[in-house]
Amino acid sequence: MQDYAISTDQSRLDFRVIHGFLANSYWAKNIPETVMKKAIEHSLCFGIYHVTGEQVGFARLITDKATFAYLADVFISDAHRGKGLSKKLMDDIVRHPDLQGLRRMVLATRDAHGLYAQYGFRPIQHPDSFMEIWQPNVYQTAGQASM
Repeated sequence: MQDYAISTDQSRLDFRVIHGFLANSYWAKNIPETVMKKAIEHSLCFGIYHVTGEQVGFARLITDKATFAYLADVFISDAHRGKGLSKKLMDDIVRHPDLQGLRRMVLATRDAHGLYAQYGFRPIQHPDSFMEIWQPNVYQTAGQASM
């Protein structure tokens, strides 16, 4: 971990790296650059940086910093996985001063339940209380409309 640093300074974020990863992810496939820029601008973002300055990881929290946060867009680039970076990132997120005393923090994941469980995340206790508008193909539809 001595070769890496985590920062919430948005001026350090490498948009090319973030968008490049997320636009190819299962959860944000084909996300338009304009949408991603807006999402970053209105979120509390964490970047992970190698000593070379290269951004190698990212996480974004949509939050009011008082009662609620939604953890999204978490990734570690392939070449830097297996070094404990996701755990260090989660340590920093759950300890961040702006995220203390929240009533609820949620996330959605298809494949990282074990990681998040280590930080107190559990299946939703009362899923019948939650509702959603879900448009899983919104980025594909948006991209086709602009063609």
